[in-house]
Amino acid sequence: MIELIPAIDIIDGKCVRLTKGDYDQKKVYNENPVEVAKEFERLGFKRLHVVDLDGAKAKHIVNVDVLKGITSETNLVVDFGGGIKSEEDLQKAFEAGAQMVTLGSIAVTDRDFTCRCIERFGAEKIVLGADVRNGKISINGWKEDSADDLMPFLQFYAEKGIKNVLCTEISKDGTLAGPAIELYKEIMQQSPDFHLIASGGVSSNADIEALDEAGIPAVVFGKAFYEGRIDISKLNL
Repeated sequence: MIELIPAIDIIDGKCVRLTKGDYDQKKVYNENPVEVAKEFERLGFKRLHVVDLDGAKAKHIVNVDVLKGITSETNLVVDFGGGIKSEEDLQKAFEAGAQMVTLGSIAVTDRDFTCRCIERFGAEKIVLGADVRNGKISINGWKEDSADDLMPFLQFYAEKGIKNVLCTEISKDGTLAGPAIELYKEIMQQSPDFHLIASGGVSSNADIEALDEAGIPAVVFGKAFYEGRIDISKLNL
């Protein structure tokens, strides 16, 4: 069964969702992300994806206290990302209780740094964030597209030992338009050893089932859950 990972995106200490990464299309779902995390645990989820959207904009961790609250008040396995640009940021995240840290923009702009982090902290502690728009990796909170094509980028890090990959199809994110299944199947064909986490567009139980049938190891979802489009009772948690 596909691994199910709910997401909490944080702006100003609140649980929000964006549409296609647009900060001007922000919807606040809860004032207290810690309470949201507790509810996910109560429902039976084991894993949580936390994104510091303020950090992504500021290019350093901002909402570390929210992370501490979540990890100290739940037993969820948390992966944390957003604005991590230094080993100090990684250390802060791990000290705040994150079990894994997602490296996105920095994995594009500074491969040497990212490789050092893999060596220092271990590949199992790093989630490679691959945010895709028109086949190119996007960076800096999705505000710009890099020159890096997705598949060679993933292959480079596969050779460095990376297994955990979070791939977001930006055009799908927050749209409830369905996930980019063909893209994820292509990634798994190239790198069958990846623990690939599909992200973007999930709108229903049927979308999760389709990803499972396609052999995708894991899925992140947020908006569909917050808007009551996913029936938790029918998921195999």
